[in-house]
Amino acid sequence: MFIDFFLTLKKHKVPCSLRELLDLIALLKKGVVFADVEAFYNLAKIVMVKDEIYYDKYDNAFAEYFQGIEHIDIFDNILPEDWLRKEFEKHLSQEEKDQLNALGGLEELMKTLKERLEEQKKRHAGGNKWVGTGGTSPFGAYGYNPEGIRVGQDKNRNYSAVKVWDKREFKNFDQDRELGTRNIKLALKKLRKFARTGASEKLDINTTIRSTAQNGGLLDVHMEPERHNAVKVLMFFDIGGSMDDYIHTCEELFSAAHSEFKHLRFFYFHNCLYERVWQDNNRRFDKTIELEEVLRTFSSDYKVIFVGDATMGPYEIIAKGGSVEHWNEKPGIDYMNRLLGHFHKVAWLNPQPEQYWQVHHSISIIQKLVGNKMYPLTVDGIGRAIKDLS
Repeated sequence: MFIDFFLTLKKHKVPCSLRELLDLIALLKKGVVFADVEAFYNLAKIVMVKDEIYYDKYDNAFAEYFQGIEHIDIFDNILPEDWLRKEFEKHLSQEEKDQLNALGGLEELMKTLKERLEEQKKRHAGGNKWVGTGGTSPFGAYGYNPEGIRVGQDKNRNYSAVKVWDKREFKNFDQDRELGTRNIKLALKKLRKFARTGASEKLDINTTIRSTAQNGGLLDVHMEPERHNAVKVLMFFDIGGSMDDYIHTCEELFSAAHSEFKHLRFFYFHNCLYERVWQDNNRRFDKTIELEEVLRTFSSDYKVIFVGDATMGPYEIIAKGGSVEHWNEKPGIDYMNRLLGHFHKVAWLNPQPEQYWQVHHSISIIQKLVGNKMYPLTVDGIGRAIKDLS
């Protein structure tokens, strides 16, 4: 059984090993959970899943593997009656249990279901007697009855039948999905590095306890500097033109980065980096900052992240005067190389779907410029970029 469960997890690309499987089996042998599918779901997730970005894949795998529980012949000897009773009663309130008893108990409910399945010859929708969809019959799908049995329903509506595994609360953690407000911080947190800085402002509990014990119980308080995020980040956002389609995504990324990193500075550019950048898009033509000033101001240990679709005419990168907004004295590639030569760690996040990258020659040029450190603007893409920046 558990070998097939393990293989289903691997099929859904949940990274787990035989070591985790053996640990899970050992816990089950010790009786940590028993005859409780929901408890097994939680235990297996704790043991088999090592990163929350795989929670959604785990839910899909679990739903696929245990899907048969909902379609099992409930009158077959393979399903013990006491287990079925526990599963029903676990999801019923006291009032619902009283209503169930008023109908003659679970035994009568099962008997009635079997009789109706034998009597019914066609699909039925609505009503309060036949097995079907909708309505208030105790049997069927998409309806409501407190002591209901679900039959053939793709999605749960009232969450009052036996536990199902299609709820999937962690869809937004999927590393293959594009970024959203819920998972951007999850991706960025991998870059955080903390250091002790500043005055002694925080109680050092471990040192205080150890020193107090050494003094025979006489309190000896020790303080320590607070931990601050030591990572320094520069972000360059491409704005205007084709990037207008990704304004919302970039706003979310900027907001998340601003809350994650204490040392964060940002600049704007259009299509390709040239001799000037800016911080206020409303003043992009009369209040710009020289690129050389940026290089003088920020040390080489800053992590640099470009955010742009890199979609433009190739001449905007390789030709003098190629900019569509002003006359650039040098090709954009010269300014890019100047920046890349100053900062040691640079990555480029591209919001355009990766399957379209080969369509645009300009993307290939930028990819080569940044040493193939261009990544899609997804959780997985940011994760790979952060790994290179760390």
